[in-house]
Amino acid sequence: MLMHNPPHPGEVLKELCIEPLGLTVTEAAKALGVSRKTLSAILNGKSGISPEMAVRLSIAFNTSSESWLNQQTQYDLWQAEQRREELHVTRLSVA
Repeated sequence: MLMHNPPHPGEVLKELCIEPLGLTVTEAAKALGVSRKTLSAILNGKSGISPEMAVRLSIAFNTSSESWLNQQTQYDLWQAEQRREELHVTRLSVA
């Protein structure tokens, strides 16, 4: 079942993981082994969570990789569903 307008996983990361620890973006990026620019793009909803980033987050915050990828999938699917009418797809079926 699709969640209604799920938050971008970067928002979840920021509010539930980074802010409670009092980390700056620079500190969190260093701990994750990524650039500040990469992490900032995720936190600002400009980039998604890749499988590699999901693994990094799972190690850093003792969570599951799957939870991060599931959040990204829910977000992406909801966004795509909002553009359903713009897709101009013809239904196909076996005669």
